[in-house]
Amino acid sequence: MTEDQHTQQDPTTQYQQPPYDEQTQMDQHPGHEQEMGPKPDYGYETYRGSGRLEGKKAVITGGDSGIGRAVALAFAREGADVLISYLEEEEADATETAGVVEEAGRQCVKVPGDIVDEAQCQAVIQKAVDEFGRIDVLVNNAAHQMTVNGIADVSTELLDRTFKTNIYAMFWLVKAALPHMPEGGSIINVGSIQAYQPSPPLLPYSSTKGAITTFTKGLAQEVVQYGLRANTVAPGPVWTPIIPASMPADTVSQFGGTSPMGRPAQPAELAPAFVFLASQEAGYVNGETLGVTGGQPLP
Repeated sequence: MTEDQHTQQDPTTQYQQPPYDEQTQMDQHPGHEQEMGPKPDYGYETYRGSGRLEGKKAVITGGDSGIGRAVALAFAREGADVLISYLEEEEADATETAGVVEEAGRQCVKVPGDIVDEAQCQAVIQKAVDEFGRIDVLVNNAAHQMTVNGIADVSTELLDRTFKTNIYAMFWLVKAALPHMPEGGSIINVGSIQAYQPSPPLLPYSSTKGAITTFTKGLAQEVVQYGLRANTVAPGPVWTPIIPASMPADTVSQFGGTSPMGRPAQPAELAPAFVFLASQEAGYVNGETLGVTGGQPLP
């Protein structure tokens, strides 16, 4: 993006539209942001903070790249210290994210490990408590996704990893975090338009996203008694490393092209939704789903 792209403009042409170069990282899952073309925009040149999260302490799973990186940068520029959780194979991406957080003058704690294990989820939260003393914002963003040819192609291994990463870990992380979240805290879970418009090739993934929507609505009614809120951000197609890591090259090249915008979202376009839900400005927003879908309707 150029500097003048802060100004009002046609969102359909704000970023490059498909087709993109054919590319896939399915042979080296998980994906890596530095190998994508075009490079995702996570807001480095454009996001301007205004102190809306000054002094807050945040945990972001999947914080190394994609939406997680954009949220980490935005939170830091709004005044928050962040802990990012990520897979060990994503160390290079995580190091870049930590660099931009620290460049913004905030602390970034890196915790590698796989959250399919409950013990790792507990370790993430404990590390945040050790470093920060509390958790003001918990962003459950990490996800596993892989395309299939149909339900007959869904292995037990794929189903297990998808549900453990996308929904089991969410239960474990929230359960561990709640005793350390003061009044005014915010839980933000990442859902998807796939919860409402599921694609057969993404059946395991879309099933977990439906579960996340229901989980958040129920959780919100429980945690409000503690002075906390829980909400969901439901993205449409977003240009992140999970795309080339989970789809064949010809699908990746056309990704997001059927959106009303004619393109996928960039991670930078998701970050403001998380900042809003994390801030006191959203103090009366609880149990809601905030869609960032480019015009694809949510029910």
